[in-house]
Amino acid sequence: MHAALHPVVRRQTIADALHRTAQRLPQKSAVVCGTTQWTYAEFNALVTRLAAGLAGIGVAQGDKVAVLARNSHGFAALRFALARRGAVMVPINFMLKADEVAYIQRHAGAKTLATDSGLAELARTAAALDTQVRQYVWLPSEDPSEPVPGMHRFDELAACTDPLPEVTLGSFDLAQIVYTSGTESTPKGAMLTHDAVLWQYVSCVVNAEIAEHDHALHALPLYHCAQLDVFFGPAIYIGSSNVITAKPVPEHLIALIEKFQITSFFAPPTVWIALLRSPAFDATKLKSLAKGYYGASIMPVEVLKELASRLPAVRLWNLYGQTEIAPLATMLGPDDQLRKPGSCGKAVLNVETRVVTDTMQDVAVGEVGEIVHRSPHLMLGYFNDPERTQAAFDGDWFHSGDLAVIDAEGYITVVDRKKDMIKTGGENVASREVEEMVYRLPAVSEVAVVGLPDAKWVEAVTAVIVVKAGHTLTEAEVIDHCNRHMAAFKAPKRVLFTDSLPKNPSGKLLKRELRQRYTG
Repeated sequence: MHAALHPVVRRQTIADALHRTAQRLPQKSAVVCGTTQWTYAEFNALVTRLAAGLAGIGVAQGDKVAVLARNSHGFAALRFALARRGAVMVPINFMLKADEVAYIQRHAGAKTLATDSGLAELARTAAALDTQVRQYVWLPSEDPSEPVPGMHRFDELAACTDPLPEVTLGSFDLAQIVYTSGTESTPKGAMLTHDAVLWQYVSCVVNAEIAEHDHALHALPLYHCAQLDVFFGPAIYIGSSNVITAKPVPEHLIALIEKFQITSFFAPPTVWIALLRSPAFDATKLKSLAKGYYGASIMPVEVLKELASRLPAVRLWNLYGQTEIAPLATMLGPDDQLRKPGSCGKAVLNVETRVVTDTMQDVAVGEVGEIVHRSPHLMLGYFNDPERTQAAFDGDWFHSGDLAVIDAEGYITVVDRKKDMIKTGGENVASREVEEMVYRLPAVSEVAVVGLPDAKWVEAVTAVIVVKAGHTLTEAEVIDHCNRHMAAFKAPKRVLFTDSLPKNPSGKLLKRELRQRYTG
C-alpha cells in the first residue's frame, strides 16, 4: 500500500520534534522558567494535555491563535500545543499599540488570543477594535501572577484529561503567520509551514552548532522568530536544556548565566553592548559561556574586538536572515569574526543565496546588489496579500530587500536596507559605513546614522550618538573625524546626542522613530 495513504507514518511537524526528543531524553531538563522546571517527558505530556484543552474550548485545526505575551514557560508550552492541535500561531510584538495589535488580529482572523496578566489590558483593548477575537487564554508568567478573570486558565487547560482529537496534519500545513515590521505602512503576514520551520531547524543545528549538551538561555522575545525558531525550537529539536526569561537586562542575565552555567546565549548587538557596559559585568561569572550569537543588526567591529578581548573563551556567530525565511539565511562563524568583520557570511546548509543587479545578474566583487534566496525555509507567501507575495518572489527568487556586496571568497556583507539608503546631494550613502567610522571614536557607546530632510542636500547624513559614561564628545569632533577618513559626501552634516536609541524588544534600532523624532 502507498505510504501517502498513511500520512501519519511519514509526518514531521514541530510537535513531532518535541515528542521524539522526549522519547530519546525523557528525564533530561527541558525548560526552566522562574520556579517552574520540566523534563522533556513532563513538557511533552503537558503539551498534549494543553492541546486537548484547547480543542475543548473550540480551537480547531487550522484556526489562527494570536499570542500577545512575554517570555514564559506558558508561552513555550503553548507554542508546541498549538502545533500539536494543528492550529496556526500568530505571535504579536507586545511593544505595539492597541490599534497595531488589532490590525494583526483582524488581518489574521484570530478568534482566540493568548496573553498574560501584564499585557491583558492591551490585549482586551486591541481585541475590542473590530476584531474576531471571542475568547482569551491566560498564560502564567516568569514571576508569579494572578490569573485574569474571564479568561481560560493555562493550568486548567493543561489539566485536561480528554483525549486529543485526531489531527490530519502534514508537513506542508501552516504552522504560523509571523507579521513583519517592514518599512511599509502595514505589516505583512509571512505564512510558514511546519516543514519550512523544520528545515530551518536543521540549518541552525548544523551551522550554529546547536547541540544536545547546550545549556541555552532564551532572553529575547519569543514572539520574534530569531529567539523562537533559530534558538528555542532547534534546542528542543536536538535536546538542549533551556532557561527562559522575560528580562533581558544585564544584571539579570549575568545572574542566570552564572546560576545555570549557561553555555549558549543569543542577543542582538545592543544587548551585548549593554552587558559589556554594565557595572555587574564580571568575566568570571560568565566563564561557562562557550557560544555567543548575535543578529538583528550588524555588530560594530570595535565591539567585536572588545568581546574577543574580555570574553576570549566565547566563540561568536553572526546570524542573518528575515522572517520570510523562517528566519536563518546566512551565517558567519567563529573563525571568521575578525577575519571578515561586519560580514554576514555565507548561505547556511539549506539555503542558496545570491547578490544580484536589478536585472537578476550576479554582481561583480565589491558591487552593491540585492540579496535573493531559494530555500525550503521560505514562506509560502504573505497571508491574503497576493500582490506583495508576487513582488517578493519575482523571477523565482525571494527578494530580501537588503543591499549587500560580495567578496572574492563569496562572503556577503549587508550595506543597508534598500529603503534605508541615504540619498544625499545625488549620492548614495550606506548608513552602516558611516556608523562603523563613528564607532572608531572611543567616546561613542552607540550610534545610528539616518538621512534627515535638508534644503541643500535633500537628505543630510545625520549621526545620532549615545556617549559613553564619563566621556565627552562634540559635533565638530565627530564631523572632523569622519571627514579625515572618508569621502566628504559620506561624513555627517549633523550630529545629535541622546541618552538612548529607540529599539524594539528584539534589539533592532528603530530608525523610522529617529527620523520622526528629529524631523520638523
